[in-house]
Amino acid sequence: MPSLKDIRKRIGSVKSTQQITRAMKLVAAAKLKRATDRALAARPYAEALDDILKRLAAEDASHPLMEGRDAINTTAVVLVTSDKGLCGSFNGGLVRKTKAWIGSQTSELQWHIYGRKGRDFTKREGLPVTREAINRDPTAALDEARALAAMMTRAYINHEVDEVILVYNSFVSVMTQRPSFIRLLPISSEGIEDPSKDMAEEAGAGDAESLLSTSFVFEPDEDEILARLLPLYLETRIYQVFLESVAGEFAARMRAMDSATRNAGDLISSLTLKYNRARQAAITKELVEIVSGAEAL
Repeated sequence: MPSLKDIRKRIGSVKSTQQITRAMKLVAAAKLKRATDRALAARPYAEALDDILKRLAAEDASHPLMEGRDAINTTAVVLVTSDKGLCGSFNGGLVRKTKAWIGSQTSELQWHIYGRKGRDFTKREGLPVTREAINRDPTAALDEARALAAMMTRAYINHEVDEVILVYNSFVSVMTQRPSFIRLLPISSEGIEDPSKDMAEEAGAGDAESLLSTSFVFEPDEDEILARLLPLYLETRIYQVFLESVAGEFAARMRAMDSATRNAGDLISSLTLKYNRARQAAITKELVEIVSGAEAL
């Protein structure tokens, strides 16, 4: 049975851990507010671009980035995870889904990794990594999105890859981050749907259909507008993925640290009860010894 000193040391250690997890929870909550504001603020712009693409596609505009391949031989996979842990199942859930998805693929996979946890996953599985970015600066997300969009565009037009898949955690709410697999290229004539939308948000679909049925006049012409618009669309879509992944990471970390803080509190209560019982037993034992000694005299 542990001594009173051992129990006191354990209680002190758990209290120190609780202070750390409480501080990490507060930091994550503060960063979450800024991250969600940025992610939600970027959505209307991305949705507006998507609507314009649908309108142009309805006018039979064409572009090499919208032309599918007869056979998918090479797939570029962009895996976006966090650099740090202590965020619950945020990375683990995405990695498990990705591992299951790999088993269903028949094409050659080229991996582009954003985040240390994704790099660790591909290293464990022995997957070939074309590019990796770890210890990323959140303020440089837009520059990263532009560079990745340009890289994927060149690879697709030059037939180095036949499709591009984005794998990340979409931010649905503070309580829910959903592993998502989105085909970035080729771009569908119906646009790319935002996987973070709830069914209730689809109630405005009638407005979109009304927009598509409206007649527009394009200057200079649909194909030239599409050529200028698609690079911007890809940058915006990738940037949105980066923003949602960061927001989801902070939400998951805040929940994980809140749970750890409450668990530490429960453990402290249990250890305190155990300490009091052991102390009471020691006092009772001393009293019994004193009484026994007195009776012996």
